[in-house]
Amino acid sequence: VFEGERVKTKDNNKLGEFNLSGIPPAPRGVPQIEIEYDINADGILNVSATEKSSGSTQNIVVTNEKGRLSQEDIDKMVSDAEAFKKEDEIVKETVESRNKLEGYVYGIKNMVSGSDEQTKALSEKITADEKEQLTKLASETISWLDSVDDTCPKEEYETKYSEVENVYKPILDKLMPQGGMPGGGGMPGGG
Repeated sequence: VFEGERVKTKDNNKLGEFNLSGIPPAPRGVPQIEIEYDINADGILNVSATEKSSGSTQNIVVTNEKGRLSQEDIDKMVSDAEAFKKEDEIVKETVESRNKLEGYVYGIKNMVSGSDEQTKALSEKITADEKEQLTKLASETISWLDSVDDTCPKEEYETKYSEVENVYKPILDKLMPQGGMPGGGGMPGGG
């Protein structure tokens, strides 16, 4: 599980593990890690993870070795997955809403601090009052995210996202009439 991404693991079965190291220090929400899964006809799972800026890569091959899941276990898991499909979709949408808000807020925080060349140009264009307003907004939202638990519905994350956007977007629109980041990258955090 990567920082900024929340995943429930209580229902998972451990098949193997590896560590992706050599990731250069960066502000939260900035590292980009690409994960690829490939399963062949024999049920062999290949998982690889690559940190894009450093190129650091790790992988693992998972086979159904003795002591892992029996066919009965697998059949039960498939049956349970079908039974809980709707609930799983709600959980997925909630996690996506939370991650969207979190990414957006950390994008704002990074823009205000001018943590890279792209955001530095914008950071220099906003007033001290706007910086203070956005810094406070980001801090309050991060504190709110830290205070809510797993029962928080996606609608609350969406409402909070709209509140943050209502403060941030007018400032960004003033700087860039198209409402996007330099280079066509859209809003911080993928918004």
